[in-house]
Amino acid sequence: MKEIFNTLSSINVNGHTEKKNNLTYLSWAWAWAEVKKAYPDATYKIRQFEGKPYIYDDNLGYLVMTEMTINDLTHEMWLPVMDGANKAMKAEPYTYYVKNRNFQYAKKNPDNGLYYDKFGNRQDEYIEKEVDSATMFDINTTIMRCLTKNIAMFG
Repeated sequence: MKEIFNTLSSINVNGHTEKKNNLTYLSWAWAWAEVKKAYPDATYKIRQFEGKPYIYDDNLGYLVMTEMTINDLTHEMWLPVMDGANKAMKAEPYTYYVKNRNFQYAKKNPDNGLYYDKFGNRQDEYIEKEVDSATMFDINTTIMRCLTKNIAMFG
């Protein structure tokens, strides 16, 4: 077990990462290729739930799971299906509110009690954001991100 971790954690991944929304991602294809070079018998499995590659809960959204095995050692990993803002995706679109960063610079209009920025645009303290419903593309992308997390568990 220690040998697997030491072998995989010594691989420099820095040249194979990409930035997206201030997060750093590692290509699952590259990571899996490196695992297979070091451990040709390594395998992974996408967990199935009633014939589907995800679990769904109306309140929580979608979740996927993978299992990876190297030399009879198996690690399981899970990951919720999320949008670009890391909000859980569900079967139907939904909205949520976040604090408006521009509100701190807005001035209150004494005539109507509303807040406006220096350009005359109304600024509310909170703004509404929308999370789209999940698609199979989102689920597939999350499965592969989950596999990458699974690989990280090994080193």
